[in-house]
Amino acid sequence: MGFLSGKRALIVGVASDRSIAWGIAEAMHRQGAELAFTYQNEKLLSRVQKIAQQTGSSIVLPCDVSSDDQIQSAFDGIAKHWDGIDIIVHSVAYAPREELAGPFVESSTRDGFRVAHEISSYSFVALAKAGLPLMKGRKGALLSLTYIGAVRAVPNYNVMGLAKASLEAGVRYLAQSLGPEGIRVNGISAGPIRTLAAAGINDFKKLLDYNDVMAPLGRGVTIDEVGNAAAFLCSDLASGITGEITYVDGGFNTVAIGLNYQKLLKD
Repeated sequence: MGFLSGKRALIVGVASDRSIAWGIAEAMHRQGAELAFTYQNEKLLSRVQKIAQQTGSSIVLPCDVSSDDQIQSAFDGIAKHWDGIDIIVHSVAYAPREELAGPFVESSTRDGFRVAHEISSYSFVALAKAGLPLMKGRKGALLSLTYIGAVRAVPNYNVMGLAKASLEAGVRYLAQSLGPEGIRVNGISAGPIRTLAAAGINDFKKLLDYNDVMAPLGRGVTIDEVGNAAAFLCSDLASGITGEITYVDGGFNTVAIGLNYQKLLKD
């Protein structure tokens, strides 16, 4: 019997079996949670349906997080299956590809800035607002995914770093706002992982290699490791934790210079 037995979780952002959201879904399923999934568009429907089936879920609903109407429709759809929801996982981020290459000042545009913040940050707030009626009285948890680029400048991450900084602030403000309802809100700052979303960042392979050299563990992290941390943070085992950004990055965030930095001097 897992520590999420009896919990019901909505997973927003699964795009493939390489997604961090999939690692989270698997971990929550192992711990006994019932799951529901959303998909962004028809192109992803069959893929998400297959993923949902692997966790015994038949609840797969459309949800483009740029639309408040679609977000509300998704929760209306969940209400037809469940009388409440305990967990919402937000694993959504997007910026136009041309914003994620080259110097920040040269690459940034007003429209790209707006889109990155709307999809990557505000959507978490929108999900919280729409999901609140189904979470009332259940001492639920919300979780989002961020990256160290929110607090440190990372080449080519550009406007996404600003959007993630906004998201992390959103975690704190949502935690304060929803605390009286008994709802906790946290974020996980995961190390770089080769996902479909990450493929849009220029020179991402170099970023992975640098992380492996500098991190105290001498390697990156997996979607399973992030998933296990997410399952814990959304469980009653973490009932006293809210408003936090938890790093799951092999310790990368804790060092200025890694023990293996000599490897970088060879390049």
